[in-house]
Amino acid sequence: MRFGIFYEHQLPKPWNEGDEARLFHQALDQVVLADRLGYDYAWEVEHHFLEEYSHSSAPEVFLAACAALTKTIRLGHGIRQVIPNYNHPARTAEGLGTLDIISNGRLEFGIGEGATRLELGGFKIPAKEKRALALEAGREIANMMVMSPYPGYEGQGFSFPCRNIVPKPVQKPHPPMWMACTNRDTIKVAAANGLGALAFSFVDPDEARTWAEIYYGIIKSEDCVPLGHSVNANMAMVSNFSVHADRDEAIRRGQEGFEFFGYAVNALVAHDAIPGRSSLFEDFQKSRAQSDEEIIGARKLSQRNANGIGTPDDIREHIRAFQAAGVDQVIFLQQAGRNQHQHICESLELFAAEVMGEFKAEAATREARKAAELAPFIAAAMARKPWTPPLAEHEIPVVPASRARAQINAPAS
Repeated sequence: MRFGIFYEHQLPKPWNEGDEARLFHQALDQVVLADRLGYDYAWEVEHHFLEEYSHSSAPEVFLAACAALTKTIRLGHGIRQVIPNYNHPARTAEGLGTLDIISNGRLEFGIGEGATRLELGGFKIPAKEKRALALEAGREIANMMVMSPYPGYEGQGFSFPCRNIVPKPVQKPHPPMWMACTNRDTIKVAAANGLGALAFSFVDPDEARTWAEIYYGIIKSEDCVPLGHSVNANMAMVSNFSVHADRDEAIRRGQEGFEFFGYAVNALVAHDAIPGRSSLFEDFQKSRAQSDEEIIGARKLSQRNANGIGTPDDIREHIRAFQAAGVDQVIFLQQAGRNQHQHICESLELFAAEVMGEFKAEAATREARKAAELAPFIAAAMARKPWTPPLAEHEIPVVPASRARAQINAPAS
């Protein structure tokens, strides 16, 4: 089992001077701590215009800062908005190559498409076409990272001439590719395209088992036709994360933030929005069904542990259930709502000290066994992939010079 941490950069109102800057710098400190403690992944989302819910509109900048400050933790676009209206595929490929170099080959590349009218409408993306546009862009970005030169493309979402996209990534053929998944249907899409599944939904271990069975069933079937130049057969599941020796205190420190996260996901899709006048956290507090203390009392009566919230023993049981379900990585959502930096760091430290080690000790053996089992299926999938043919030498176009002769200090024309 591998472990990741995840960032939306949530900032509920009211906002005070310096809050945004503090949020980002504290997140950097958390990633540095996670790197030192032995966590495997740091994932950063990309969203636009989603006030309070996600101030992570430039993940490439945040991840580059993480790369400079860390040594071993893998750095994930979880996800990059790849539809050309958001980010032109060539610019994404250039950024990925640069970030993989800066991080010494620690980059993971998740693709996504967006779901809200605030984002899609802001960039004039037709909602009914977004899945096709994202998959098209993802495929071509992979080609851009590998082919020298990239032969060019004329497609649904964009057109681009023959160019050689540089720099190329350190990892060959390219960084592992993932796809954001929120339900069984998107799990199927990820598997059918040979992409890792970033399961950004809070599900119980029974549902996680169903998702894993669907995912690996397709990976092993003739339906798997890789989008990229390799297959990344992995499923990561997001989880709440608040760990304390006292279960009640773990709930007090994390429950409200995780409830806000779930509320905001629904509200941004189902409720009207007024740009610059969001009231997400205020609306959430008005609608919250139970207080922390009422939730603590109910949990004591039922003896039911919260999903990722509790003592080290609670979290160990939670992780074991995901592992038995077939999940490869648990991504901890620790920065949610108004969860405090100090509490996040203490959770990271306690989990690393008392729980992480036993799972890390098993990881290499488990992964080797899985790789051997999947090897023939992945080879068969790669054989099914329709490859974009490289240009023959005589087919590479000559790009005409801008002018007949370079002129130094010439007057502007």
